Amino acid sequence: MKESSAPVADQPASGARISRDPRWPAILAILATAALHFVLPEPLRFGPGWLLLVVVTLLLIPTVIAHRTGRLVMNRMLGHLVLGSLTASMIWSLGLLILRLPEHRDTPQILLRAAVTLWAANVLVFASWYWRLDAGGPNARELRESHTQGAFLFPQMIIPGKQARGWRPGFVDYLFLAFNTSTAFSPTDVPVLSRWAKLMMMVQASISLATVALIAARAVNIL
Repeated sequence: MKESSAPVADQPASGARISRDPRWPAILAILATAALHFVLPEPLRFGPGWLLLVVVTLLLIPTVIAHRTGRLVMNRMLGHLVLGSLTASMIWSLGLLILRLPEHRDTPQILLRAAVTLWAANVLVFASWYWRLDAGGPNARELRESHTQGAFLFPQMIIPGKQARGWRPGFVDYLFLAFNTSTAFSPTDVPVLSRWAKLMMMVQASISLATVALIAARAVNIL
């Protein structure tokens, strides 16, 4: 199954069928990830607790407007910028936490809270990345009659009749994929076809392993 690399045009081709992919689950996941910044212990935050949520909200507003007005290239670029900001903040906090471990500066309660928060952020961030990048992104997927190509082989893609009914993966499908990757360290029932997706899943699994095996285990041993 070959993945398309063609760019997404600002306007759909004449006669193309458009089936809108609901954006509110992805927006809610992004806002939830930014809100998790408040839960992190203060020494692990990138700036004040409110900073990330404000930055993400300010970037989301033009992102939504660009989608509503059909400026799909701008929508895609702003979407990448939003997710890049969340990813950088999460990796920054994880790096600080790992560096602080040998110094024994944090209590077990703080370590556990930080580990759970970063684990949840990891799931939401990579679910958003998969949703944003797979098969050209949501703007490209909703122009197709059914989902027949992409970086992931969902079970619905090989069930007879599903493609004929116009099945496409939604954000929840990518959230389930990201959750499995962070818990089982594998995509479970969704084979990965693309190299970029395999690399991203390796990064996600590594972050999950760091939070669960290194940080949470360390905190439990101290208790």
